[in-house]
Amino acid sequence: MTSAHGALYTHKDCREVFGYSIPGETEMTAQRLDGRKLAKTIENDLAPKVAALTREIGRTPRLVVVLVGDVAASASYVKSKAAAAKRVGITADVFSIQESTTTAELVSTVEAIGRDEHGPADGILVQLPLPDHVDARAVLDAVPPDRDVDGFHPVNAGLLSQGRPHFIPCTAAGVQKMLLDAGVKTRGKHAVIVGRSDIVGKPLALLLASRGPGGDATVSVCHSHTSNLKEVTQQADILIAAVGIPQLITADMVKPGAVVIDVGINRISDGDTSRLVGDVDYDPVADVAEAVSPVPGGVGPLTVAMLLENTFSAAKERKKRSVMAE
Repeated sequence: MTSAHGALYTHKDCREVFGYSIPGETEMTAQRLDGRKLAKTIENDLAPKVAALTREIGRTPRLVVVLVGDVAASASYVKSKAAAAKRVGITADVFSIQESTTTAELVSTVEAIGRDEHGPADGILVQLPLPDHVDARAVLDAVPPDRDVDGFHPVNAGLLSQGRPHFIPCTAAGVQKMLLDAGVKTRGKHAVIVGRSDIVGKPLALLLASRGPGGDATVSVCHSHTSNLKEVTQQADILIAAVGIPQLITADMVKPGAVVIDVGINRISDGDTSRLVGDVDYDPVADVAEAVSPVPGGVGPLTVAMLLENTFSAAKERKKRSVMAE
């Protein structure tokens, strides 16, 4: 999946997800929700704002990414984030930590970054997944809430639950942005989310149920213990698949005219080759739905775009705090 599950990508995955071409693309009945195009628009809008802030603070905003181990897939995904940051004028530095690190050592490193002991860090991101022997929750909790550009700290999760969001998890924010950009009305609609992760499902449910644009929906969250999944998804005006099971959502599970957002990223074997697919069986579903996001080229690029927006916001807030403290 996207966001913190970016370590599931291979280097080839990242080229496909964040590149700007889709081989073998065919025309479908449903509107194709183009995440790449929207992400480029966001980047183009953000770049002059970053340039203006750079002039104000006398340096470029800086994102620090903590990468543990030498898993090629994680490194490739981090590289794509750094490339996007560079396009808008944000510095992205990677702290590479040995896989043998302990929880205490990693927490200490994150805390030191948060104290600016390794240079100004406007945003801090810990690339997931971490090795099994490391307590991921303890490490994520060590990120200062005002630098938590992934939106995983319990303070930011709590603010979101109270309807006053600060930093929103990037994939969830990207899905909402996609719906707003496409003019999809959420007020009074039934949104069904398949997947209840802290990274996507839960925060997205809160966003869609919140008051205001992109919210006011009636939200159902399905998971592995939902016994009547098909019956629930067939009721959805907006159906979001974020569970990490290849092509789980088939056409007979989709209400005609529904909007379908595919958050899943899965690589499957196809003879001697492999290919990326989402959690949605795209071609058949596109003949039923009003609009559907593709994989690759849908939510993935927006996840990174939201990370850039969060980093810019963190740097801007930091500047404001420094002025108030003078």
